[in-house]
Amino acid sequence: MRPGNIGHLGVKELRSLLRDPIMLSLIVYAFSLAIYAAATAVPETLNRAPIAIVDEDGSPLSARIAAALYPPYFKPPAYVTQQQMDRRLDAGLDTFALVIPPDFQRDVLAGRQPAIQLNVDATRMSQAFTGSGYVQAIVDGEVRAFVARYRAAPAPPVDLVARPRFNPELNQSWFGSIMEVINNVTMLSIVLTGAALIREREHGTMEHLLVMPVSPLEIMAAKVWAMGLVVLVACGLSLGIVVQGLLAVPIEGSLALFLFGAALHLFATTSMGIFLATVTRSMPQFALLLILVLLPLEMLSGGLTPRESMPDLVRYPMLLAPNTHFVTLAQAVLFRGAGLAIVWPQLLAIALIGAVLFGLALRRFRRAITLMT
Repeated sequence: MRPGNIGHLGVKELRSLLRDPIMLSLIVYAFSLAIYAAATAVPETLNRAPIAIVDEDGSPLSARIAAALYPPYFKPPAYVTQQQMDRRLDAGLDTFALVIPPDFQRDVLAGRQPAIQLNVDATRMSQAFTGSGYVQAIVDGEVRAFVARYRAAPAPPVDLVARPRFNPELNQSWFGSIMEVINNVTMLSIVLTGAALIREREHGTMEHLLVMPVSPLEIMAAKVWAMGLVVLVACGLSLGIVVQGLLAVPIEGSLALFLFGAALHLFATTSMGIFLATVTRSMPQFALLLILVLLPLEMLSGGLTPRESMPDLVRYPMLLAPNTHFVTLAQAVLFRGAGLAIVWPQLLAIALIGAVLFGLALRRFRRAITLMT
């Protein structure tokens, strides 16, 4: 293996990427707009949910309940009739519709337990789950305060003091933005290397390489370092400009340690991309195979749900995936400020998995080249 050949072939890959506007647009989008959207598109609390009220009581208590449904959790309530409520729910104008029955205040003061009907448009999943609890808590609180003639919470027998670490405000955008960066590192590294190899085959330039004094190892190593470098640079810029700058998400640990772990991870995932490209014969086949590979990798790596909550049948086999260890490493470094003494097992696991994937990809690549010749 000659480093000079690997360097020149890698530069050729970079030039080919620069002439591909679609791939360049994908890289820019994945590390800019996609990061911002993942951090801000799903709010951590209920935000300006549309609600309608059918007030058949017209009492001070019903007015008090309606006044408690205020922004930013809800939009100002719309007073409607029963017929209007059904039409508005069918048209998707309201997520919630609260029906206060006649004589509601009188029944409450008499010690009865009147029922209030809450209609929920469950097709809006995030608002439906969160908002139902909000409405119930607001109604219960206003009714208790009205009956007791004062607003006060009873003193609990045990005072629980919660101290959230690493994210004191429980801001979901901190978690969403960084996890989107981690997932996009895995996705783009596989896509770019696989597409680079398939592009060589479709354009007929692979035959040109085979008649040159270069070995399959040099061709594959050039694709690995070139595409890995592109993703690594884009990842570093995204963390600095989008995550820390635009979204103001603090990063607790060492960026250098994270980027070193990302480089090892890219060694593994770029090798995986080459392996997948040798299995398929065209870009459409490669794209379909990516769906079967990327979805389990991202959903079961611990980035979306804790691995401890997964069954053993899923949790232990996923230890063979490099991004499982990369997610653990990234969360420890970027969220909790962990150092090398804590994350070295993950670094070692990623390096070993990467070496195995590189060997398998090289073997498959040599076999594919033999079939081509």
